[in-house]
Formats: sequence, C-alpha cells, structure tokens
Amino acid sequence: MLQADFKATVVCNEINLNRIGQHFGITRKFKWEDPLSLKNDHLKGIIREPENKALFIFHFGSMVFVNFQKHEMMDVANYLKRIEKSLNIQNLFEHIDDYRLEIQPEVEPSINNDVMVVPAPMDYQWEIVATILAKSVALEKIEIDIDLLLDEIEDIVEFLHQGKLSVSDEKLAKMSAKILGFKFNTISYIMLLDKPDITWTNEQAGELFADLGTLFELKDRYEKIRHKSDTLMDITEVFTGLAHAQRGNRLEWAIIILISLELILSILSSLGK
Repeated sequence: MLQADFKATVVCNEINLNRIGQHFGITRKFKWEDPLSLKNDHLKGIIREPENKALFIFHFGSMVFVNFQKHEMMDVANYLKRIEKSLNIQNLFEHIDDYRLEIQPEVEPSINNDVMVVPAPMDYQWEIVATILAKSVALEKIEIDIDLLLDEIEDIVEFLHQGKLSVSDEKLAKMSAKILGFKFNTISYIMLLDKPDITWTNEQAGELFADLGTLFELKDRYEKIRHKSDTLMDITEVFTGLAHAQRGNRLEWAIIILISLELILSILSSLGK
C-alpha cells in the first residue's frame, strides 16, 4: 500500500512566492491563486532524503508538507526563513492539520475525516489535498484569533453593564482593524471560494476539490467567521458611538463650567468696583 501523509501549518499572513521561486530557479510569475511546489530536486541539500516528498507553499501563509518528519519540516522552515524573512517559524506546530492519502487498488475509493483511499495515484491528487488542507489550517488560525477578540469584547460589554465605558479611541481603532483583517484574510488572502486551475480542466479534480471542501466544512466555517466579524463590527460601532457621546457630554460640561466661571468672575469684578 502506498500512502502520502500531509501536514499543513500557518507561518504568516502572506508569503512572497516569487522570491522563494526565484531562489530555486523557478522564474515564472506566480498568480495570486497558484501554490509554489518544491519537490525532489529542490529539496536536495536541505533534507537528507528528499525522495517522494513535496512542499506546497501558498501565498496566504500556509505551507503543506508531504511525507515529512517533524525535524525535516523544521530544517526546511529554517532554510526558507533565510529567503523570506516574514515567515514566523518559532511556532511552526501551533496551528497544524493532518491528512493521509492511501493508494489501495483492491479497495473501494472513499473519503473520510482523516484519510482518503483511492485505487490509483493521479497527478492532481497531491495538489488538491494540499490546497484544501492549507485553507483549512489558515481558517483555523483565524477562528482562534476571532474567538480571542470576542473574549476581549465580552470584558468591555461587562463594563457597560456596570455603567462604565473606558475604551480609548486607539483600542477601538485596533479592534476595528483586526475585524477588517479577518474579513480581508478570509476573502482575499485565502480566496476560499476560488478553485485551483486544474479543477476547470479536469472533472475528477473538480469533484475531489468539492468533496474535500465539504468534508472540511470550508464554506460553513467561512460563513461563521463572516457572521462573527459582522457582529464584532456592529458592537465596535456601538462602542465608538457611546465613546463619542461620552466625550461630547464632557465637552459640553466643560463649556458650561467655563461660561459659569466667566460669569462669576464678571460678577466679582463688578462688585469690586
């Protein structure tokens, strides 16, 4: 039985594929949706046994290692860090997703949560599995980050219940930027709803992409993130409105106090005469 083990991880928000490609002698310009694949010849000298291994790198910050051991993943990540400084490899295994492709000619093809069984290997299979896994692990990081932001918002809501609002404009601006970043990453960077080029010319590749996308619930997870980010933005707008109203009230009171002081000083001045 032949098999391929996939491990996907997130290393940053955006990777310059052209810079890495040029280092390995790949001169073509990568489109926004194209992954960069490094195989046997590219991996020689970086790891000891590059045979039957591959690395898929995606512009939205995910890397998918095929048939790599953990120490080999670190070796490659350290090597790529010297080429692309934006890679965050200190927590290489913090967000990681696994999947396995098995070739079993005598068994009915099937797609399950952890493994896909096919009767024969096809050229497109590695790229399709890698693409789905890369999007899934990138979504996982966004899901965790947005839940952390929701927890932060909860603390502010609790202060509101106590009649307190002590959120600075700077903090509100940072929260809004994070929320907009979630929307931008899920729609633009991950390009969740876009399909690889091969799916347009190969019907089997298109079906596999659709089946794996359903298995990993990519669209459902995207919708949940979108709804959460919309809710967060609505809450942030309420905070902003309340904060501005509070500052407006303070300004009005300051004006009233200044006018009152001016009147008192005028009266005292008149009495002194």
